Amino acid sequence: MRTKSFLALISLLAFSGTAFADLEPYKDYDVSDAVWSVSTIRVDPNMGDAYLEGIERTWVASNEVSKKLGHIESYSIFRSISPQSGDFNLLLVVKFANTEDLAPNKERYDAFMKEMGEATSNEATEYSQKNYPAMRTITGEYLMREVTLK
Repeated sequence: MRTKSFLALISLLAFSGTAFADLEPYKDYDVSDAVWSVSTIRVDPNMGDAYLEGIERTWVASNEVSKKLGHIESYSIFRSISPQSGDFNLLLVVKFANTEDLAPNKERYDAFMKEMGEATSNEATEYSQKNYPAMRTITGEYLMREVTLK
């Protein structure tokens, strides 16, 4: 009987500890309005520099236009220093001011196409479709917000 009581007490303490650990949004932490789009990429061995050269012509070029137009706040590329380190070895990150900036918008699209140019956009699409499948695999796509604990 003592063993059952002891186990019940341990179980009660374990589960009540979990309840006390719950944080409350806006009281215990804030969540950013900004949203980061994070793509995890698995670049094939010996293709890292070729892939970077390609995304400079495509992904970076289009993000530069988006940044100039105020459609995004920033973008970054993170490369693992251990290329064989898991499911991905490259991160492509784009920061948007809020989720509204992720929504389809004809005005933003028209402004982007005018600035980027249809020929350049088509060239980037053709290059991407032809070359990227032989260099990399997209392993994940995430939309994330920053959490700041108080």
